[in-house]
Amino acid sequence: MSNTDIDVNALGEKIVRVIKTIYDPEIPVDIYELGLIYDVFVNEDYDVKILMTLTTPNCPVAETLPLEVEEKVKSINEVKNAEVEITFDPPWNQDLMSEEAKFELGML
Repeated sequence: MSNTDIDVNALGEKIVRVIKTIYDPEIPVDIYELGLIYDVFVNEDYDVKILMTLTTPNCPVAETLPLEVEEKVKSINEVKNAEVEITFDPPWNQDLMSEEAKFELGML
């Protein structure tokens, strides 16, 4: 299968599925549903850039969580490289959580 056969949208969905296996250690919800992933970019070379945030700048997993995201995304066969960029703009708040996450945490 050549690179041109890979559907970038399908790859994006695969990346999201992998990200959904990563949980915030303090909240029993995956980081995607928590709204910590702001954007996933995939270019034509299958390099992936993920823009994410943390619940707080002092988050206990500030060092390890981005690495875990990077490693898991890199483990996808089609992904050539993955880079995670952390941003606090805009700062995370509970409004960024999905309905599913809010329900899971008893907020609905």
